[in-house]
Amino acid sequence: MTATGLKVLPGGGATLSIDGTDVDLRETVSYKGIMLSGMPNFALALGYTNASWTLKVDLVSRYICRLLAYMERHGFDEVRPLAPPATEARRPIIDFAAGYVQRADPIMPRQGTRGPWRLPQNYLSDRARLRRRGRLDDGVVFTRRADRVAVKADVDDKRDLPWAP
Repeated sequence: MTATGLKVLPGGGATLSIDGTDVDLRETVSYKGIMLSGMPNFALALGYTNASWTLKVDLVSRYICRLLAYMERHGFDEVRPLAPPATEARRPIIDFAAGYVQRADPIMPRQGTRGPWRLPQNYLSDRARLRRRGRLDDGVVFTRRADRVAVKADVDDKRDLPWAP
């Protein structure tokens, strides 16, 4: 039996914009499979294509809670992932041969070829980089709106949510 007609709509087809300017998702690069380059305070939950979807979504949820707690503790209002160097190759965000994924490629964000812009599709690797010991500052800029100054975060602060081992 063949299935036809499935259409992937990133964000449910919503139009994203920053300060009134529409964002072309194809021009963004995934940061840890959670945020998109240039998009402030925006996260998405993209699960695994080779394992349980919820394994990754659980890691994403915990990472976002840890990130928000860190931002609140340090008075940051915004986190904005940077894009990888322009010389780094870009690949489809979902490396999956299904026809519905291939048809959606022209409107999907990209991924890089190395971390933190690469999605490893590996739970153990993701667990190590997204849970408590994973860095929060490798490829992002934190900002305080009060002074609109980008700040390089000091993430040596090991205080964290108690349930994030």
